[in-house]
Amino acid sequence: MYPELFSIGPVTIHSFGVMMSLAFLVSGAVVAWQLKRRGIDPELAYSLLIAAIVGGVVGAKLHYLIVHPDQFREAVFSGSGLIWYGGLFGGVIACTAVAALSKPRTALVADAVAPALAAGYAVGRVGCLLNGDDYGVPTSLPWAMSFPLGSPPTDLLVHPTQIYESLMSLVILGVLLWVLAPRLKRAGALFWSYVGLAGVERFIVEFVRTNDEVLVGFTQAQVISVVLMAAGVAGVWWLESRTAGLAAAGGGSARGRPGDRRVRSAPSSRASTSDSKAGGRKVGGSKSQTKHRRA
Repeated sequence: MYPELFSIGPVTIHSFGVMMSLAFLVSGAVVAWQLKRRGIDPELAYSLLIAAIVGGVVGAKLHYLIVHPDQFREAVFSGSGLIWYGGLFGGVIACTAVAALSKPRTALVADAVAPALAAGYAVGRVGCLLNGDDYGVPTSLPWAMSFPLGSPPTDLLVHPTQIYESLMSLVILGVLLWVLAPRLKRAGALFWSYVGLAGVERFIVEFVRTNDEVLVGFTQAQVISVVLMAAGVAGVWWLESRTAGLAAAGGGSARGRPGDRRVRSAPSSRASTSDSKAGGRKVGGSKSQTKHRRA
């Protein structure tokens, strides 16, 4: 572990801060890529990135202070004392506000943000590993690690849950991009898929984390994870069932309707019709040209 990378005079560069910065940069790049794929100006990624940084840090800090009110004076202005779920909620709220004020549909922007959240989380957890915090309970597994300079320090061999979470987030990223994205039809469904998968990931990892139980044997993070899993399933089901309903009502596919997750241009047509008859014989015809929709 390397909590401090190097020092320049009185300034110390911490590994956690570097990895957090890298996580935001990776997230911004993924958002720009996903926005462009949806036909949205990738410049919007800059505004979303700033909103995510401000909202994420404030949310993570508020969550920590709510859970640890006795540490308010020590943690309120320090670089430590951040909780992921608080950062997730704070970042989502801030990015939703930015998306609502922009021209593209909020649901399309949310779908572009979903893979970025998974990528950024995978990178950010590496910072936790280097800093020696958020590790798990003692274990005798071959890949167990100790964190003698951690926060708090431990000489015991414990689960490196930071690695578990990074790897699982990369799996979620792959599932979102190559399994779910090609199959989901409604805008917003990919975002709710991430919400549910993130809940599953954290719920599983919490069984080997060192957090205290708060409700029926579950930790606080697991309780929140259950809510996220339920919300994710409900969100995807509601959106995709509307697609099925529209298809049934229209007697065919629901693609191209307003809820479609793909950006489509409205069809345009030109028609010139002359229909006059002379002596019972049609001397004018009609012709039309319709442009195909483009995704």
